[in-house]
Amino acid sequence: MAGNSKRTGAIRKRQGGNPTAGSGGRRRRALEGRGPTPKASERQGHKVHRTPTSDDSRAQPSRRPTRSSRGAPTSEWVAGRNAVVEALQAGVPVTALYVAARAERDDRLREAFRIAADRHISMLEVTRSELDKMTDRAVHQGLAMKVPPYDYADPNDLPDRARDAAEIPLIVALDSVTDPRNLGAVVRSAAAFGAHGVVLPERRAAGMTASAWKTSAGAAARVPVARATNLTRQLKAYKDDGLIVAGLDADGEVSIGDMELAAEPLVLVVGSEGKGLSRLVRETCDVLVRIPMATTTESLNAGVAAGIALYQIDRRRTA
Repeated sequence: MAGNSKRTGAIRKRQGGNPTAGSGGRRRRALEGRGPTPKASERQGHKVHRTPTSDDSRAQPSRRPTRSSRGAPTSEWVAGRNAVVEALQAGVPVTALYVAARAERDDRLREAFRIAADRHISMLEVTRSELDKMTDRAVHQGLAMKVPPYDYADPNDLPDRARDAAEIPLIVALDSVTDPRNLGAVVRSAAAFGAHGVVLPERRAAGMTASAWKTSAGAAARVPVARATNLTRQLKAYKDDGLIVAGLDADGEVSIGDMELAAEPLVLVVGSEGKGLSRLVRETCDVLVRIPMATTTESLNAGVAAGIALYQIDRRRTA
């Protein structure tokens, strides 16, 4: 009957108690050791985690160099059949070649496979969606390749390379040249006329991308390219090391063909086509030299200007 506490099972008698029962027992033990709740951006499935940030977009493989947590370039992607074949033919270093499954075979794809086999480059087959993600949805046409980061030299080592070879140092410095094709052209001219290296500023300047490699036509494998944290400070360091700094400028007081200092240890500084040399770099130069041109031509791009100037310097050195 109701209220009969003596009925079997009416009351659960505890013997000695259950230390794990209740919120202070099993639940506490279950949560033990898990630590604080992760941030929303770190929890998979959370809306914030799925929303790409600017840092995430840099971390994804793309045609631009991906970046590590320290901001240093880690790799670059070249996408598209023509671009990949041209880069392979130019000797651009490659980490691996990627081809989409069931991609249509044509002469460009077969040529890429042939070069990759000759150079012992790894070839990997992936799905088209995977290749889309790797290349940041570039128009890859079923073919892409991963380029390793360029190994920049120390700018302070370049004069020593020349002295070790019993040669007069000749270094090319680029000021605010942002087109990688111009950089590649300068590296090619530097190799052709005996320069011992090319120096770039770390910021607001082109780097040794696959495009620069390709334009250099393999010269980037022979001429070291260095990066300076501050170009003005680096030029001053070269001056302290006994080198003369000559800036290429349309208003230079000396014609490049008449520069008697060409036979001395020299740093040739080339500015961008539009702005030329920056103020601080211009003030750091020991001499400003010009390339004589017809009055109807305002300026030359950095690649062409560097090639002409290096030819004139080499001609005076070998005369």
